Amino acid sequence: MIKLFTTFFAVAVSFVTVAAQAQDLKGDAKAGQTINAMCIGCHGIKGYQASFPEVYKVPMISGQSAKYIASALSAYKKGERRHPTMRAISESLTEQNMADLAAYYSQHGVVEGQSAPKEVNAPSAPVAALLAKANCASCHGANFSTPIDPSYPKIGGQHADYLFVALKSYKVEGNDKVGRGNAIMASMAKQYTNAELKTLANYLGSVQGDLKVVPQGRLR
Repeated sequence: MIKLFTTFFAVAVSFVTVAAQAQDLKGDAKAGQTINAMCIGCHGIKGYQASFPEVYKVPMISGQSAKYIASALSAYKKGERRHPTMRAISESLTEQNMADLAAYYSQHGVVEGQSAPKEVNAPSAPVAALLAKANCASCHGANFSTPIDPSYPKIGGQHADYLFVALKSYKVEGNDKVGRGNAIMASMAKQYTNAELKTLANYLGSVQGDLKVVPQGRLR
């Protein structure tokens, strides 16, 4: 029994150590640019639409928080976010690759001195009530582009149809190909009907944010 406990403890410590090291990885934007070919085919085309699990514009990732991008890729690789295409792509990446891509896209298209406004257009009373229900601004910022934790996404100005699909995915259970396993977001999303989530997504997509699509040039 003592030997078994010792082995378990050693494995647990090793796991925590590896996780901590992954969190501390520093991304190299130049290295990220050399491996982004798998990203630009979808995220580098304005108006490009995905067709699974329904038709929606793929999310804008240029200007997104680096830690969020790395966190999202890691979640796809672990199966916490379920999407066959993104799972396959993420499984081909090392932790360092993810950090490098995250560093690259967090700087991609960013113009010094330009950022999302501190205040966004005021929502209607019904939308304000929906935002208050889960206190969205408490995590994503009053302008929805300044999250309180860098591993949380900027959502202001993101494609509304993508936001709608993403929010609905937190409500999905027992599906091997669709859904997201974040307990906090699941508890938030389940407070709303799909119609209410669509209303929220439309408002969040209408505000000005930092996110953009930066088409890949012909020559690198």
